[in-house]
Amino acid sequence: MIDIRKFDSLGHADHGWLDARHHFSFANYYDPNRMGWGRIRVWNDDKIAAKSGFPPHPHRDMEIITYVRTGAITHQDSMGNKGRTGAGDVQVMSAGTGVTHAEYNLEDEDTTLFQIWIETDKPNAQPSWGAKPFPKETREGQFQLLASCNGDHDVLHINSDARILGATLKAGETLEYSVDPSRHLYLVPSAKVEVNGTTAEKRDGVAITGEDKVTVTATEDAELVLVDAR
Repeated sequence: MIDIRKFDSLGHADHGWLDARHHFSFANYYDPNRMGWGRIRVWNDDKIAAKSGFPPHPHRDMEIITYVRTGAITHQDSMGNKGRTGAGDVQVMSAGTGVTHAEYNLEDEDTTLFQIWIETDKPNAQPSWGAKPFPKETREGQFQLLASCNGDHDVLHINSDARILGATLKAGETLEYSVDPSRHLYLVPSAKVEVNGTTAEKRDGVAITGEDKVTVTATEDAELVLVDAR
């Protein structure tokens, strides 16, 4: 099953400094049919104005992944961590027993990013944070693993049975991804693509389950972000 969640149908909140689209129910946006997808609970498509950001706020027992699309985000938290994550790179935070963090766009331009929340498999774990650069040339024409729970080499660690992947495709290129049909996949492309023959436009959400293979063909040059979760 492939369900296209059109960009224009997503929840929308414009706070001036933050222009956010919500793939799933979040904050003041509520849709009982979009409470999550498997263990994926939140997928926010955020544009954060220059010299602004999220002031300190708490989380617990959630795996929070930030994929920066353009610009950069600067993180600081109650564990003493601080770091800047730029375009194409990823940061993860396992909120565990509880952590307070802030996310600021200290750049002179807008920052765009996906913030993805996945339900944890390890409640009350020790909280942690990490970030890693992922040069886009290493994922040309293929999915590159960015984060997982499996101790994979050179990727970020999360406490949930999920994989976060990224890819870039030139117009006309195709890639395939094999998957367990019982799992829940969610894909967001930066441009028009075909997913198992179904068209998805720029920044649409593609909810996938019951498939044993996902074939993506780019109609235009596209950047892909995919989460494979229970």
